[in-house]
Amino acid sequence: MPKILAFSTNNISDPGIDLAGSSHMHYSPGVVVISVPCTSGLKPGWVLHAIERGFDGVFIAADGDECALLPDCSERTSHIVAEAQELLKQSGYEPQRLKMAAICSVCAEPFTNYMREFSTSLAKLGPARKG
Repeated sequence: MPKILAFSTNNISDPGIDLAGSSHMHYSPGVVVISVPCTSGLKPGWVLHAIERGFDGVFIAADGDECALLPDCSERTSHIVAEAQELLKQSGYEPQRLKMAAICSVCAEPFTNYMREFSTSLAKLGPARKG
């Protein structure tokens, strides 16, 4: 079972992920969620650090266009994802170990679907090892 670190936002994606749990929707118990105020504040090095410390993948549950903090949050987060994927690649890891999707406050089912799909693709990649 792949270990996934999911970054989620307090105001938008957290409620959707909480709804998945309270609705008893199934997704991998290997998913660990960390709440942040805004995904545009993530650092590319955090993704690499997570992979180096034993996570098989990192998922960013972004606010999309609903971010209350920054009007260009999605654009900023997309740049962070690209930088983090390049950092993974330079460090010998597959860039596919990082995924991002917009998760809204009622997106319980999409979140569980993303976690199932990401777990499956990570299982095919195998454990994260420098290659």
